[in-house]
Amino acid sequence: MPYLDVNDTTLHYEDEGTGPALLLLHGWGTSGQVWGAQLPEFTGDHRVVTVDWRGCGRSARPVSGNTVAGVVGDMMALIGALRLDRPVVVGSSIGATFATELGLQHPESVGGVVAVDGSAYWPSQGMPLAELMDGLRRDRAGTVAEWVPEWYAPGTAPALIDWTVRQILDSGVHIDQHFATAGDYDPRPALPGLQVPIHYLHGELSIPIPLEVPQTCAALTPGAEVGVIAGAGHMPHQERPAEFNAALRAALTRMASAAHATA
Repeated sequence: MPYLDVNDTTLHYEDEGTGPALLLLHGWGTSGQVWGAQLPEFTGDHRVVTVDWRGCGRSARPVSGNTVAGVVGDMMALIGALRLDRPVVVGSSIGATFATELGLQHPESVGGVVAVDGSAYWPSQGMPLAELMDGLRRDRAGTVAEWVPEWYAPGTAPALIDWTVRQILDSGVHIDQHFATAGDYDPRPALPGLQVPIHYLHGELSIPIPLEVPQTCAALTPGAEVGVIAGAGHMPHQERPAEFNAALRAALTRMASAAHATA
């Protein structure tokens, strides 16, 4: 399995296919394996890189660097080391925050952003961060087992929910630092100046991050659109993979057309 040493940690990644590059970033506590339903669809005509960001999956669990800046720095090192040519970065949940910041801070290295149920400014306004962090400290397993089912729409297979819980419990406790800093994160002031195309994909029934969040962000960002995955919750790429894959392909096509028009 391929590993890469960056910024005093070790990241596990997978690199498959050829063509325009996609970099897929998972959400809090899970891993690059959550994109399994996207690989057959996109590796035929894209170079697709999935990565377990620090503290998660098969990557190392360092005590430090578990911040937006830390993960963004890791992803820039990964892009450079793998010689990815301006990948479109697709991020789920807090992974969408990392993707957005890559676009804001490094537009020369990123071809576009797809934010999938991105948390954006919502943790500071709509999530009980202090209560969540206290629960994780007191009863990590119980808190995760109670919280994760809310990520999914009614009728989701219990096996998928249980797998998500297991991934999170297997990840390092230091990733909880993301909750400690999320209350200060708000991309809205910077979005009007975003220099790369961005598209928002969101589950219709998402409870952790309501639909108003991407709608608000898109309204601030020139050319941005919101695609809604009907019947899906917070994890549309897993819950409704066929519909999600079609929506992602349509977004990539629009980005490629826009890039061609401005070339």
